[in-house]
Amino acid sequence: MGYFLRRLLALACLAACGAGQAEGLQVLHWWKSASERKAVDLIAAKLNEENIGWRDSMIPNGSGVGAGIVLRSRMLAKDAPEVAQVNGIVIRDWARLDLLLDLDVVAAAGKWDKLLLPTVAAAIQSDGHVYAAPLGVHRINTLFYNRKLFTQYKLAPPSTWAEFEHAAGVLQQAGVVPLAQSSEPWQVATLFETLVLAEGADFYRALFQRRDAGAYQDARLTAALGRLRYLKKWMNQPVPERTWDDTTRQLADGEAGMLVMGDWAKGELNARGLATDEGFGCAYVPGTAAYHLYNIDTLSMLATRESHRSAQERLAAIIMAPAIQNDYNQIKGSIPVLRNPQLAKMDSCARASFKLFSSGPQAQIPSLVHRMATDELVRDAMVAEVHRFFLDDNVKVADTQRRLGTIARTFSKTQ
Repeated sequence: MGYFLRRLLALACLAACGAGQAEGLQVLHWWKSASERKAVDLIAAKLNEENIGWRDSMIPNGSGVGAGIVLRSRMLAKDAPEVAQVNGIVIRDWARLDLLLDLDVVAAAGKWDKLLLPTVAAAIQSDGHVYAAPLGVHRINTLFYNRKLFTQYKLAPPSTWAEFEHAAGVLQQAGVVPLAQSSEPWQVATLFETLVLAEGADFYRALFQRRDAGAYQDARLTAALGRLRYLKKWMNQPVPERTWDDTTRQLADGEAGMLVMGDWAKGELNARGLATDEGFGCAYVPGTAAYHLYNIDTLSMLATRESHRSAQERLAAIIMAPAIQNDYNQIKGSIPVLRNPQLAKMDSCARASFKLFSSGPQAQIPSLVHRMATDELVRDAMVAEVHRFFLDDNVKVADTQRRLGTIARTFSKTQ
């Protein structure tokens, strides 16, 4: 109890007197696009107001693979940053290695248990302690469509695969790429996991959370892999490897009619001057209307030097301030992690996302690709296998199913 009270006093002093002598915090992350930078700059500016410098360490990579490699190497070299973007299951794994500072005191002072959506609160904890500050929740099974093109060709946003096929055919006949897509591994796997979800939420959980052996031989996995390969006919040929914001730009410029991407693409479309409900619309991947395939962005405080702790805790408190939550997520395209955010600040896409996510666990599906469903070794191996299948049409569906099943059996379950 004495330690707990000392930390509360330290937080109170910092809030009243400013950070004064505190050193700046180096923050390692992978937010690079225009909208991501704008969202990050909002938090950095607020931290600077507290006389704490934000020293940016951005490692470009849409899914954070590069940032994870850099972070692990820096940890081994005893040159860790003070703060890092550490999402999903990785939080638990790193916390159990005593690499992260617990944020129990700042969470208690800020009443996070009452402010946070329950699933978010659970995602940032390990063994009863809080180890991350949550920024926002993204919906991944989002189908974006270019409103100008859909109006021009008298198309409705597709809610079934038959409607998708119709829209894609009309667009292709008009010389428009129906579906914007990159061959980058994580982007391919992101599309794939939405196709698995379209086969049913329990099946998705059996594959990626429970890793049931029988699920990998199921006809529904055959169907999802088959649809992934079939959808290539609606993409650029050959499918280019490009960053996600470049993929989004294709939709924004009217070169493509549709895009399956997490709602971080909404932030980028807004940054390019396209307004929600005017320049573009948000639907859902056919078959997934009832589900919110989610990712939670978080920042963890690394156990570097005790002298940094007050500044690290202050950053965590800033992130959870309701005003920052609402403004940050409006820019980023995500929804706040709060039970009661300002709905008036949300566009129609965000309101629909919040309504579904806050409806309860039956709608909430943790993303494999974005580290919410399983540990990183399994995630990386499965992404690589799906990517291989996508690139090489000679790889048989049955062989890919068998290899995915082998991955599931090889790595021990840690959930």
